[in-house]
Amino acid sequence: MKIIRNKIVACILIAAAAVLSIHCTSGDSADDEFTAGPNAKRYELKGVVESVNLEEKTAMIAHEEIPGFMEPMTMKFRFKDEWVWDALKEGSQVTAVMVVDNEKGKYWLENPSIVDAPTTAGPEPPKEDVAVEGKKVIDFSLTDQDGNTLTPKDFEGKAWAITFIYTACPLPEYCILMSKNFSDLANQIADDPELSNKVRLLSISFDPAKDTPEKLRAYGLGYLGKESRASDFKIWKLAVGEDEKIRKIADFFGLRYEVDEKNKTHFNHSLRTVAIGPEGTVRKVFSGGDWKKSELLDELKASLK
Repeated sequence: MKIIRNKIVACILIAAAAVLSIHCTSGDSADDEFTAGPNAKRYELKGVVESVNLEEKTAMIAHEEIPGFMEPMTMKFRFKDEWVWDALKEGSQVTAVMVVDNEKGKYWLENPSIVDAPTTAGPEPPKEDVAVEGKKVIDFSLTDQDGNTLTPKDFEGKAWAITFIYTACPLPEYCILMSKNFSDLANQIADDPELSNKVRLLSISFDPAKDTPEKLRAYGLGYLGKESRASDFKIWKLAVGEDEKIRKIADFFGLRYEVDEKNKTHFNHSLRTVAIGPEGTVRKVFSGGDWKKSELLDELKASLK
C-alpha cells in the first residue's frame, strides 16, 4: 500500500498534544468556512471512500462507529485540506478528525491521512435482503399526512419515488435537501398535465414519536408553498407508521438511522432515495444526496415507457 502522509505533520503533532483543541495553520490562511467556533466538537474518524465528487469537492465515506457520537454510517464529507483531492479515490482508507460545529450547522474533516485501496480486493457480494434493481418493493402499510392508510397498491400503474426524512432534521444536506428536491419536483409535476397523473412521490418519516400526520402536512406545505398546485398532496405524500414498520422498510431500502445519544431530539442517519416503476419494482437506488432532481425525474419518466 502506498501511504500518503498529511502535508502538515507539525500541525498534527501540535493538535494531538492539545487534544485537538488548537487551530493550526499552514502558509495559506484557513477559509472561514472551515473555522470552528469555540463550542465545536471533534471526533476521530476512520472510513473507506465510496465515491469522490471533484466538482463539488465532496466524498462519500463509509465510516466506522464513532464511540459516544455516531454508529457506522455512509455520509458525504468536505475536507479542510485541499491537497486531499489529488490523493482521494474510491476505496481509499481515511483517518481524520471530524469537526462538528452545531452553531454553524456544519461539519467537515481535517488533518487526514489517506491509504490507497488494496489492488487485490474484489467487490462485495450483493445482498439479497435489500432493494436492488428489478426487485419487487416489499409490502407496507403507513398513515399519510391526511390520516389515510397508504400502501404500495396506491401507486400501482404509476412511477413513484421514495425518500426518508424526519421533520426536525437540521442538516441542510440531508432531510432539508431531500424535502426541497421532492417539493420542487411535486410542483414541477403538478404543472405538467401528462405527468401529474402518472408520477408520485413519497417521503417516509423515521421519527414516529414526533412526526404525526398533522405535523407532516404542515411540514410539506412549508416546502410546497401556499399557492402550489401540489398542496393537495395528490403528487407528494408524506407518511409515518409504527417504529417496527418503519424499521422494516428502512432495512429493505438500506437506510440506517439511530437516535443521537448526545441529543435525543436528533437522528444520525444515512440517505436513500429510490425510483420505482409502475409495476412496483425498483428501478434505481440513489445513495446519499448527490443526485439531481432531473436524474430522478428522468428515471421515473423512463419507467413509464
